Amino acid sequence: MTKKTRPSPPGIGPYVFPVLLTVFGLWCLYDGWLNDSPEMLQHSLFNRIASGVLLTWAVWDLIRIRKHTASKQTDG
Repeated sequence: MTKKTRPSPPGIGPYVFPVLLTVFGLWCLYDGWLNDSPEMLQHSLFNRIASGVLLTWAVWDLIRIRKHTASKQTDG
């Protein structure tokens, strides 16, 4: 009997997480600073803080991933 090997599922790219963080950060930035809807005013402080945290985290993660991929390419 021969065993059938299944192909491995496709992997997630390294830049998916920073892109998602950036999208959510920009959404919070819009809701916290640019949106003038009266219903959203009660959430504006949360959105302002969340936008700063998410966008900072996205930049930090992007720099970390770029360093990791650059060191992987130089190692061979």
